[in-house]
Amino acid sequence: MTLETFFEKFDTFADAPDAVAKMRELVMWSAFSGAFSSEKRDQPMPNDWIVEGAPTLPSIPSSWKWQRGSEVFDVIRGVSYKKHNASDIPVRGSFPVLRANNIGNGVNFDGLVYVPHDNIRDEQFVRRGDILIAMSSGSKKLVGKAAPIVTEFKGAFGAFCGVIRNKSEMPDEVLARYFQSPQYTSWVTAAGRGIGINNLSRGDLDSLPVPTPPLAEQKRIVAKVDELMALCDRLEAQQQERQTRHADLARASLTRFAGAPTPANLHFLFHSSFSIHPSDLRKSILTLAVQGKLVPQDPNDEPAEDSFPRLASISVESDDDGFPVHWLRVPLGKLGEWRGGGTPSKSRPEFWKGDLPWVSPKDMKVLHIEDAQDHISPTAVEGSSVRLIPPGSLLMVVRGMILARAFPVALTMREVTINQDMKALLPREPKTKEYILMALRAFEPDVLAAIEHSSHGTCKLKTEFLQDFVMPLPPLVEQRRIVAKVEQLMALVDALETQLAASRASAKNLLEALVADLTARS
Repeated sequence: MTLETFFEKFDTFADAPDAVAKMRELVMWSAFSGAFSSEKRDQPMPNDWIVEGAPTLPSIPSSWKWQRGSEVFDVIRGVSYKKHNASDIPVRGSFPVLRANNIGNGVNFDGLVYVPHDNIRDEQFVRRGDILIAMSSGSKKLVGKAAPIVTEFKGAFGAFCGVIRNKSEMPDEVLARYFQSPQYTSWVTAAGRGIGINNLSRGDLDSLPVPTPPLAEQKRIVAKVDELMALCDRLEAQQQERQTRHADLARASLTRFAGAPTPANLHFLFHSSFSIHPSDLRKSILTLAVQGKLVPQDPNDEPAEDSFPRLASISVESDDDGFPVHWLRVPLGKLGEWRGGGTPSKSRPEFWKGDLPWVSPKDMKVLHIEDAQDHISPTAVEGSSVRLIPPGSLLMVVRGMILARAFPVALTMREVTINQDMKALLPREPKTKEYILMALRAFEPDVLAAIEHSSHGTCKLKTEFLQDFVMPLPPLVEQRRIVAKVEQLMALVDALETQLAASRASAKNLLEALVADLTARS
């Protein structure tokens, strides 16, 4: 297969993760393996250059030559300075200093520090054509990442950085391209080392293998790379346009279904030409459920007042809240008994040698709680603030960082205990438990909007908010129809999610096979 044929197959694997990024990597791999040359690639990397743990780069054409990094460029380490000598704003006699975090898909100039001129040697000032490189960082992904300086910048670079300064006949543009190639990335990933902070030494870069084409060939390579990168840009634009168009179709289908949730309109949610994100589908289904739009109301149903006379007596009035008029509206705080949680003393080992589940937010990843990661003993219940929570109770997380993005709720299937970051609702009418569980999931956006954030980042849901939150309650038989329909539709969404994952996995496997086929020829 040729690289051109690979590009022609783009639609086949366009849904694979990072498809265009993989194509760009393949272009750069081809550029520095001689794949654009008609010459036979019969010159392997010298055996004595092979370093344990580092990859052996592919053979190159006979007219090329292997060079060490020290033959091609100089490595210059950055400025060392004391924190008290640096400033976040320009001061007289100081210059801006680039750091490792300024390296991305290019060099950005955000968050610069300013250092007195006395701290900076002449060689540490950045020059146009230099390649800024991260030499040390706590991030394994950042160490070795490099980006060319393509603009005039009167400043220097920091101690955890370095610059690659070209000293060969190789044009700066070609050298910069090599530092974007998979050959360089795979080598430098193996060379970076350290415990906690990952490091790249000058010696590592001095020994870097650099496949060097003849000068005329270098110019042809740059032209070919530019041509194929422009094609990647066009394919990426087409992909984004298609994704935007599909997103518009998905929103229109969701709107259509929300306005009339009929089986015919449900079909549009599972259209073959576009996909609606499963999380959006689940949210729409739950919202329609608590609005009374998912199943038809039946005038022959027993009225909610007769189904739940105790709840009817504490129901509140509402003129227009978007719920069917014949539903009850009961504050969540009056739907049953509320219980909090606690943590038995960790200094009492006997408290933690039982089989009674002690549920904490980390266990709230399922809708029905049957067990927990931690367990306590009956003695712990007797000797602490922990209280027993019976089966059929509704659990919810009211404190923790998880509340920054989700409101976990669950129904207990056995007797449990909970920690202090949770609350339990023991329903006054047990028959409503599955519906209330579903409704709490539906109202997640309203709950998250009420979350309070402390100065140190802790998220908390006030008990008063939960107590006052009005829960719409349909008649019992309608509740059962709603819950059954939600379960049916959620099963469809689960199946859709599985199909989408399989489709993306197939596209990913195809892409990897095609890339492997092309790189194997290198």
